[in-house]
Amino acid sequence: MAYARYVAIGDSQTEGLGDPDGQGGWRGFADRLADVLAHTATDLRYANLAVRGRLAHQVREAQLDAAIALRPDLATVVAGMNDLIRPSFSAAAVVACLEDMFASLTATGARVASLTFPDLSRLSPIMRPLRNRVLDLNAGIRTAAARHGVVLVETFGYSVTTDPRLWSSDRIHASPVGHARIAAAFADALALPGSDSGWSMPLPGTRNRTVADTVAAELRWFSSTLGPWLYRRLRNRSSGHQLTGKRPALAPVTPPAHGPA
Repeated sequence: MAYARYVAIGDSQTEGLGDPDGQGGWRGFADRLADVLAHTATDLRYANLAVRGRLAHQVREAQLDAAIALRPDLATVVAGMNDLIRPSFSAAAVVACLEDMFASLTATGARVASLTFPDLSRLSPIMRPLRNRVLDLNAGIRTAAARHGVVLVETFGYSVTTDPRLWSSDRIHASPVGHARIAAAFADALALPGSDSGWSMPLPGTRNRTVADTVAAELRWFSSTLGPWLYRRLRNRSSGHQLTGKRPALAPVTPPAHGPA
């Protein structure tokens, strides 16, 4: 199936943080998926309403109506990571927001795609307490997706999704390789021409680290990422304060001549 209007909503992953575009901005999986879609529909138009730092309820409140107004025939909804790391996290509340977005978008006739979250506890010892949260959230996402016919990318069961090379140094945003894998996973789930399950295969080579390397990495992560995040929380300030979607209107997409990378 060829899509003519693709709209992406969500937080920093959909905005593309961790995947520089070479022009001072961010590319990300949604831009990469749009490139894939443009190879199957030369008249594809694409909008990206995502804003970094947004919680699931903020994505619903600020982006859902705008997305519906653009009359997409394909929409991706990715939110919940920022909720997962909050002390006040409620899987039921996040799932309720996601389900509302699923229901509202599918009711317009749009095909909707989303994803489950990987086992974050495998990325860092500090993230081990998040494992049960991820399990609860994923279970709810699966149920909501099935109820509304949403195409779902499963990431939890694949070891590659927690390979550090797929993640930026902050362990919150995907790296360029990670964003490429996410885009490929969506393409596979949507059965786009030329797509396959190769995205789920392990990267070549191994990344064995000593205990000393692990401790040093944890200390760097605490000072460069966790510390600033805690400071913003104390100030009740989001990383996306006063930002708006990077691509708020539908616009044509010209796919790379060599195909998506």
